[in-house]
Amino acid sequence: MNIWIIMIIIMALSLVIQQTLQSRFNKYSKVGLPSGMSGAEVAQKMLRDHGIYDVKVVPASGMLTDHFNPQTKTVALSEGVYASRSVAAAAVAAHECGHAVQHAYGYAPLRMRSALVPVVSFASNIVQWILLAGVLMINIFPGLIWIGIILFASSTLFSFITLPVEINASTRAISWLTQSGITDGQTRPMAIDALKWAAYTYVVAALGSLATLFYYIGIARRD
Repeated sequence: MNIWIIMIIIMALSLVIQQTLQSRFNKYSKVGLPSGMSGAEVAQKMLRDHGIYDVKVVPASGMLTDHFNPQTKTVALSEGVYASRSVAAAAVAAHECGHAVQHAYGYAPLRMRSALVPVVSFASNIVQWILLAGVLMINIFPGLIWIGIILFASSTLFSFITLPVEINASTRAISWLTQSGITDGQTRPMAIDALKWAAYTYVVAALGSLATLFYYIGIARRD
């Protein structure tokens, strides 16, 4: 199959998944938790239940900007999650705390991803320029495009290492939400559904990065 067709399919899937994720989040944001806890309270309880007392839960501006920062040891929850008492908020808050639990317990894929961050940060600043120059100068300096490909490959590797990290965080979140009684038989499937669609975004991103990598490899090998 032509690489362009594959990339178009991936872009279409990404759009569908993003729209579906937003739809699910909006839907489950209207469903209250049986416990009546806010996203911040859910996060604080999950951290305490796992014996983590040095991580703070703080509000963050924006929509779906939730994240865990291991450097500052903070779980940042967006405006639609921090104070919300919905199923969606609980799922997102527990997922981000899942990353804090991974960090505290030394989860191997998370350590690998963290080790790659400096490399990927450096590569992302220059890789597009090197690839562009490599394409334009392929007949003069054929090795340049391969330098760009190696740099881009680090980002692709990062995307694939991210998959088990995100899936594991969601698994930890659902397990804890169930065991702690935060969700019940009616709300648990909603939390699972919300996190499932969030995970799909990382899958599509990884596939898109891999397709782009193959595209540039194809250009280089045609030289």
